[in-house]
Amino acid sequence: MSLDGLVAEGVVERSVVLGPLTTYKFGGPARFFADVATEADLVRILAARNSEGADLPLAVLGRGSNVVVSDAGFDGLVLRLGGDFAAVAVDDDGSVTAGGAVSLPILARTAVRAGRGGLEFYVGIPGTVGGAVMMNAGCHGSDTSEWMRTARVLDAATCEATDRTPAELDLAYRHSNLGAGDIVTAATFTTLASTPAEGEARMREITQWRKERQPGGTLNAGSVFKNPESIPAGRLIDECGLKGFAVGGASVSSRHANFFVADDTATAQDVFDLVTSVRRIVAEAAGILLEPEVRFVGSFMSSNADDGGHR
Repeated sequence: MSLDGLVAEGVVERSVVLGPLTTYKFGGPARFFADVATEADLVRILAARNSEGADLPLAVLGRGSNVVVSDAGFDGLVLRLGGDFAAVAVDDDGSVTAGGAVSLPILARTAVRAGRGGLEFYVGIPGTVGGAVMMNAGCHGSDTSEWMRTARVLDAATCEATDRTPAELDLAYRHSNLGAGDIVTAATFTTLASTPAEGEARMREITQWRKERQPGGTLNAGSVFKNPESIPAGRLIDECGLKGFAVGGASVSSRHANFFVADDTATAQDVFDLVTSVRRIVAEAAGILLEPEVRFVGSFMSSNADDGGHR
């Protein structure tokens, strides 16, 4: 079966605009798009892709919270997990198993309601379990590698799934060894005995902290750059005098310099150019080359010699 055949069946769609599926709300269409509810469906779609040579670009879209989709779209296959992949279960031993599509705030709140602690930090991260494993997401002194026991990863090329530990995934600060052909379908987390009241209090603290320090009510994709070892990226950008610096309709937030906000005139290219420019200015002023945390999907025009490899 080919992808065109799956389009005819209604399993896969053509030319689905991706912008509304991201927090920035801009970006063009995917050549092929599929909402996937089961692992069997996922394998079937990937097998169809592979039957055409497996060279068709692949991207997995979670909640679209750390991604910038090109204005021209993505000339490949975009998958969005749901259905079975959105399930969460708390086991008798206190471990929590969540599908790759589970939102991190839901994971945190489900664990807390069951009297399990440790995952409260996820309440402030607007992503999914799959994305958290891919980038070892974390904040407030915790990260995914600290609590994850195993992740189930499906290889898009072979359609085989394996369970991998944090060590096997080489999890480090905002890093894993997973690539575009690896799809995280689920993960199991260790938790600690707690009470719902204690967990709720901790989540309120985290939510309040973020509300006071981060730009709410704006179009953004969260933290743009990873923090260097020596200094937080936001402070470094601020010390370079870049709060409010704009390219087109995208600008560095005046509230937190590691958040780039967009107005209703902004394009994906504006954000790409802003990231490129800020990266260059900081490197020239401070001698530190910032590494982007946000992911660029599709093709972008290079705005100068140092485009950071975002193409």
